[in-house]
Amino acid sequence: MHPPEASLRLKVERGALEHNWRALDRLSGNAVAGAAVKANCYGLGAGRCLPALHEAGCRSFFVAHWSEVEATIAHVPAQQVSVLHGPLRDEDVAYAKATGVVPVINSLTQARRWTMSGGGICHLMIDTGINRLGLSPHDLGDPLISNLQVDVVMSHLANADEDSPFNAQQLEAFRACVPQVPHQRCSLANSAGIALGSEFAFDLTRPGLALYGGIPRPELAQELHQVAHLEAAIIQTRVLKPGDRVGYNGEYVAERQITVGTISLGYADGLLRSRGPGTALQQGTAKLPILGKVSMDMVVVDLSAAPHLKEGDWLEVPFNLPNAAQQSALSQYELLTTLGARWGGAI
Repeated sequence: MHPPEASLRLKVERGALEHNWRALDRLSGNAVAGAAVKANCYGLGAGRCLPALHEAGCRSFFVAHWSEVEATIAHVPAQQVSVLHGPLRDEDVAYAKATGVVPVINSLTQARRWTMSGGGICHLMIDTGINRLGLSPHDLGDPLISNLQVDVVMSHLANADEDSPFNAQQLEAFRACVPQVPHQRCSLANSAGIALGSEFAFDLTRPGLALYGGIPRPELAQELHQVAHLEAAIIQTRVLKPGDRVGYNGEYVAERQITVGTISLGYADGLLRSRGPGTALQQGTAKLPILGKVSMDMVVVDLSAAPHLKEGDWLEVPFNLPNAAQQSALSQYELLTTLGARWGGAI
């Protein structure tokens, strides 16, 4: 027996996702756009997003963890998939060779591990100032690096979403590193980096957030479409009397008699408590403010603007990423990747 319909619905608008990839590919100039599809396509679902991205023309996909490979290669060819965290263990090397995915080498230790296994095509990450993963520039002359079969030599921008002089510094640092490594292609720009101009694009760009409707820089605002649309069901209605309190710690106290709805949506579904104050769910043009604290699985809203609503009816959850980020002080990345696993089928 199939389970009943979920009380949360997520629609990934395939046409918008395809549009966004094509727009970012065009804005990449002479470079080709890939796609960061880590964290389950930023929370929107590999099964929903990968076929659309591949259909749009994407041929380079980036995940972070080896545990993400299986869900990715179920939808796109393994040789088009790269693992950013690289081969930490011998088991990772064996898995890369068995599946055909491409590891990103981040250190001399990883380079040695890959070479000792017989090597093969890999990518190489160089740290140009973000100080996360990546080979230090002073290690590029090591024979371990010259022996690698590097397809893409890459780095990652730290401040691309800002007008920072560090962007130009990283660009120059990357340019200085590239001639030291035998390679086929170069890659530096993420979503925000694409908006910095063609000199950051090189051969391959790696957009992530912008694919899924995020706006990392204002220059992209008119180019990208909202991809994710969320709805949650009303699971109970009740009438509050003056003085009645709502939720944990009774932070909301009714000043008059009002009808409220308990909604099947909480911080386990990505509506974090920081999004509660000032946020309203919607039904058409009616705005239904959240009352009190967000719980793990439920939130309570004021139904005064839509008194006809009843149990089982659906409400829209605002998910314009720039607007929600501004309202909640959460980053657009956090809004996407904290959605949780309970979102059901398409609206």
